[in-house]
Amino acid sequence: VDKVSKSVKGKASLPCGYEFSPDELSRLRIYWQKHDKAVLSFTPVEKEVWPHYKNRTLLDFHNNLSLMILHLLLSDRGTYTCVVQRLEGGSYVKKHLASVELFVRADYPVPNITELGNPSADIKRIMCLTSGGFPKPHLSWLENGKELSGINTTISQDLESELYTVSSKLDFNMTYNHSIECHIAYGDFQVSKNFTWKK
Repeated sequence: VDKVSKSVKGKASLPCGYEFSPDELSRLRIYWQKHDKAVLSFTPVEKEVWPHYKNRTLLDFHNNLSLMILHLLLSDRGTYTCVVQRLEGGSYVKKHLASVELFVRADYPVPNITELGNPSADIKRIMCLTSGGFPKPHLSWLENGKELSGINTTISQDLESELYTVSSKLDFNMTYNHSIECHIAYGDFQVSKNFTWKK
């Protein structure tokens, strides 16, 4: 299965990979579906696009019947299948079937690091926070390549938008210099912020 990874509000081209000659088009029926739900169908007589995809999908005849989806939503992620049938002797025969998996991500903004005061003498507490991303993030604190132990690392998800918020606190000794990184990984992507402390 082909895999395509794009970000929210962008566009994705999902390959079908069926090569055809221009005069063959009048004998083709083309269907794109997501799981078992129709996305778009094309026959010599009519083209139909289902409501969720109206005004944001194109069938790319110059690119072997790829499906172009514009203004991507998180809910567009999933497995899409292209089915091509050709009219042969009065009935349609399946000539091609291809599946492609679409991953949609929402990029996390660069995290904010704020100072939260002093839990005890010589100890400073900071917090790292970012929100509005997808998929689920993994937050880590790093100093000189070593992972530090954060406190109260919390991940929450907005059920409607499906976007995540992540935050974590860290205590460190103020009597030393520090260069600390808050690192967020999500899928194959990452974003980070550095915090420098001079004693």
